[in-house]
Amino acid sequence: MAFRLPPLNTLRIFDAAARQLSFKLAAEELHLTASAVSHGIQTLEAWLGIELFRRGIRNLTLTPDGEIYAPLISKALNTLAEATERLPGRRATGSLAVSSAPTFARRWLLPRLLHFTEQFPDTRIAIETSTKPVSLEEVDVAIRMSNLPRPGANWVKLVEEELLPVCSPAFKSQLIQLTKSQILARGPLINVTAATSDWQQWLQATSTETPPNIDAGLRVDTVQMALDAAIHGLGIAVGHRPLIDDDLERGRLVRAIDQLAPSGSWYWMITKDTNFDRPEVKLFRNWMLSELAAEH
Repeated sequence: MAFRLPPLNTLRIFDAAARQLSFKLAAEELHLTASAVSHGIQTLEAWLGIELFRRGIRNLTLTPDGEIYAPLISKALNTLAEATERLPGRRATGSLAVSSAPTFARRWLLPRLLHFTEQFPDTRIAIETSTKPVSLEEVDVAIRMSNLPRPGANWVKLVEEELLPVCSPAFKSQLIQLTKSQILARGPLINVTAATSDWQQWLQATSTETPPNIDAGLRVDTVQMALDAAIHGLGIAVGHRPLIDDDLERGRLVRAIDQLAPSGSWYWMITKDTNFDRPEVKLFRNWMLSELAAEH
């Protein structure tokens, strides 16, 4: 069956302009000039024989025909994009939007991302950081933590988080020949107000008696701040592996006490069902699993 279709590029332009209600914003989205967008809309309107937009001096609105046409074209373009993404054997040459908690992105993902971009230069990565829930309609991959056995169908377990007391190399030099109890009693111990159970969890998991000065040290509001404080020699912090792996490897942090304890939580990679087998998603998932396996 032969399909009589307007130029596909004009449909992409119309879709962007209908969503943005602005030729200028549509041009920025599509990396075109506003003139090219205007010309594309004129070409489509001439082909259809109808007006799709009402052009005001300061605003742009859809005509009744445009209101009907816009959601149908958006759905059709999404169907074409999804069919292309799910094509078996398609080479990964697209983009990948990744959502991650800020600390994981800064301390684990960014230090290793060059390994990915060198292996797969045709895949463009966009990272957004947030501690809030994210819509999988807006990103391709989300990296989150959970202590549930399997939170969802398309949650892939990456690595278990482990707790480890860490400090700066200079600070560690003051702890030579001290026992675990003496190190903890000497402190100071850095506490995170947003993760007040970290020290108690490590103490319980390692069968260590709670030191009397556990709350006497510096208090900060994020894990990121606690690790930075430890790097600057302000005391001993509870490090979270794999977040501290790069700091340990580069010598910015060292083990204050050589006892790891599981936190009971895992890092997971989450995708939509329709995105799970996308080449870009598969490459990124396999790369992360490989990197984490090499470090543990």
